[in-house]
Amino acid sequence: MSKPLLSIIIPTHNRPQLLPHAVQSALEQTIDDFEVIVVDDASDTPVDLPEHPRLRIIRLSQSRGGAGARNIGTEAALGRWITYLDDDDCLLPNMAAVSLEALSKTTLPPPIGVISGIEVVNPQGKVIRKLIPPPTRPRGSHFSLEELEKGCSYNTKQTLVVEREVICQIGGWDESFRSRVHSELFLRLNPVCSILGLPIATYQLYNHQGARVSSNQTLRQESFKRLLDKHQELFHAHPKMFANFVYEHAYMSYQLGQMNAALKSLIWALKLHPPHTLGRLLHIA
Repeated sequence: MSKPLLSIIIPTHNRPQLLPHAVQSALEQTIDDFEVIVVDDASDTPVDLPEHPRLRIIRLSQSRGGAGARNIGTEAALGRWITYLDDDDCLLPNMAAVSLEALSKTTLPPPIGVISGIEVVNPQGKVIRKLIPPPTRPRGSHFSLEELEKGCSYNTKQTLVVEREVICQIGGWDESFRSRVHSELFLRLNPVCSILGLPIATYQLYNHQGARVSSNQTLRQESFKRLLDKHQELFHAHPKMFANFVYEHAYMSYQLGQMNAALKSLIWALKLHPPHTLGRLLHIA
């Protein structure tokens, strides 16, 4: 295969029922110049997909986790630009075209990555929520720690399209993280790379009942602590958004039934920035 413009990397582990839908959505992009790389992270049964001229499958004999599988895909990618698709989600057909067109027209200082909106879809295929990213975070900013514009969400990081070289230059994905991998990457990416946000949905997140790394209680608590330890100077330099981050963790811990962790995080958020945390509490009361 000659070098394509874009590489779409799909890490996967033990999701034979969901993976084909993700792969098909990647192969149905409206541009012509792209490849799809599926990285099978040591699934119990090797990935079995129909052959396609744009598709490559890399099988790992030992699991390296989601971050490790993304690194393997990044190393193997032939495209100048790369993006990543979770194996239980899908891309809308215009994802690549919209993202690459925006990158060609932006005046933000390079290097530049682009993110776009996400549709959260229930098991019946109905869109139940739409998330739109902030419009811009110039190079030198700290994504997710800058105050957020009204109606926008930082939970759109899965849609990133960025030059492969930029990901390699920042050391790739941190394989010590099994959860919070996108949050950790963006805290290293934005200081050296401008982030352009598009107010259009290009990605569908499937809100299913199966196992997800993001809902694993142990991994969430471990990765939360690891993220704060690794980037503690950045967090302390942004006290309001630090409190917001801790509050969001408290809320998710509560939803997962981790009451002790939820209470500890809520108290911590109140200490970090009382007005903001109280405001959030009053808003949901």
